[in-house]
Amino acid sequence: MLLEIRHVTRYEYVQPVRESVMEVWMQPQKSARQRLVSFDLDLDPPAQVFSYPDTFGNAVYHFDVPQPHDRLTITARSAVETEVPPEIPARLDMGEWDRLASDSLRGDNFDYLHAHGFARGSPELDAFINGMGLSDYKHRDPLSAVRALSELIYGAFAYETGVTRADSPIEDVLRAGKGVCQDFAHLMIAVCRGWGLPARYVSGYLFTDRRHPDRSDPDASHAWVEVFLPSLRWVGIDPTNNTFATERHVICAVGRDYRDVPPSRGVFKGDTVSQLSVGVSVRRARAALSDPEFLRVAGHSPRQGPGSRRAPTGAEARHQQRLHQMQQQQ
Repeated sequence: MLLEIRHVTRYEYVQPVRESVMEVWMQPQKSARQRLVSFDLDLDPPAQVFSYPDTFGNAVYHFDVPQPHDRLTITARSAVETEVPPEIPARLDMGEWDRLASDSLRGDNFDYLHAHGFARGSPELDAFINGMGLSDYKHRDPLSAVRALSELIYGAFAYETGVTRADSPIEDVLRAGKGVCQDFAHLMIAVCRGWGLPARYVSGYLFTDRRHPDRSDPDASHAWVEVFLPSLRWVGIDPTNNTFATERHVICAVGRDYRDVPPSRGVFKGDTVSQLSVGVSVRRARAALSDPEFLRVAGHSPRQGPGSRRAPTGAEARHQQRLHQMQQQQ
């Protein structure tokens, strides 16, 4: 499937800010089932862009806008060709639990087995697990348990924007009984890790059309979960729509939770407030894309090197300056 993606993020400030430092995780990954045809990053005001791979192998672009400005617009355009994932079997044998318990596997997936950030346990989560009988799911094989967990989350929680925030803990969605894909992913990850299943957060996009009863917001980025099963490797599952990941799912980044891979994150210097607006469009490409892979960043070539391992942080340490963190919710 050939897809064109346009992701626009706009920050507007009541009073001009003196500097902005930003990082973005918007470039789709390159993998066996996902070919990145092109990626453009346009900035207004313009800035020199650098890039680096983060701890989890994701492509991160970062830049500094040092001059005063009252708005910042980030426009990411991608063209991606995806393939249908391998067919998922109906079930696995119960020996998969023993394979998951091996020391080497647990060592390789340490980051995805332990509580972190938004994906962590709590008394409210324990009450949910006990009330829903989720501990009994371990009497099934791991794949069947994961499939049943996705179905349960899909049925137990309504999809509704504005109920939770980008920094909402799991307790908020448990109390409200509703949330967005980010919340459902964190909930599923926390339960899977409690079972001893390596689980990671996936940030990306979902192509939606009338043929699929998706309840995701088509004008926003998307989030789902990947669970590691030794017999199948990483398996993507989308609890928001109760489906395994398909060729309609485009992966941008993976991490322990949302905090590791937000679409954009940054700080500004100044005494003002900001307004964030986001628009996402994912559509089929109108014609076959045969160009070789290329990356283009607003007329500037992304540079990599020893000096660009992470975004500049000088603005964060300036004397007595007010820094405000900005995030998006999926």
